[in-house]
Amino acid sequence: MSTDTPPWPLPFWIAHRGAGRLAPENTLAAFRAGAAFGYRAFECDLKLSRDGVPFLLHDDDLDRTSSGRGPAGAQDWSQLSRLDAGRWHSRQHAGEPLASLEAMAAFLIANQLAINIELKPNPGQAWETGEVLGREVTRLWAGQTLRPVFSSFDPEALAGVRHSAPDERRALLLNLPRDSWLDEAKALGCCAVITNYLLMDAARLDAIHAAGMRALVYTVNDEPTAQRLRALGLDGLITDAVDRFSPAA
Repeated sequence: MSTDTPPWPLPFWIAHRGAGRLAPENTLAAFRAGAAFGYRAFECDLKLSRDGVPFLLHDDDLDRTSSGRGPAGAQDWSQLSRLDAGRWHSRQHAGEPLASLEAMAAFLIANQLAINIELKPNPGQAWETGEVLGREVTRLWAGQTLRPVFSSFDPEALAGVRHSAPDERRALLLNLPRDSWLDEAKALGCCAVITNYLLMDAARLDAIHAAGMRALVYTVNDEPTAQRLRALGLDGLITDAVDRFSPAA
């Protein structure tokens, strides 16, 4: 990273998929719900439409969290933008649309909120997803000091970000233990490692810090686990429990 890379943007408490249990996950409604509880940072999932538009969705398929069916990457944004991404959650959110990266950026920038963008590539699109997201974030956040942090389980997606947006911050996500994880994070120029909370212990946290990176975990929803990990010196915690964990704590 260049010497003028902005400072670390994420506070300790980060709302998972917006406030993805109180409102439809990965929608602007979820971000508004999290912000109403005082959260200033969010995690979300992004992928590409068939015509290359970045939008928010966790799954490869549309079925679980929208009125659509089948692979998300098989439809253009003009089709996806007309889907109902709220009714599955509750009647009060019926009609909530899928959110584009552009719409999300406008909301976050207007409210000075931080974001961890998890890259969720469609099958076979890891590099392309990272490359497009890196380029689009550079465009949408131009001139902004508070910038996104990219994360992915897929090193190829992070390499795509590095290619198009080398100064943007990157974090390796880790769900299962493997010997190469720290070397991968270093090789990708990552500034953080975000693990499943079950993988984080004092030894792993110390290794991350010794490499000059931040250590974060997902997804913690109970107080004893949050307190234990914070006592280790954790740098950030992603949670669904935005109505129970105060981000001011």
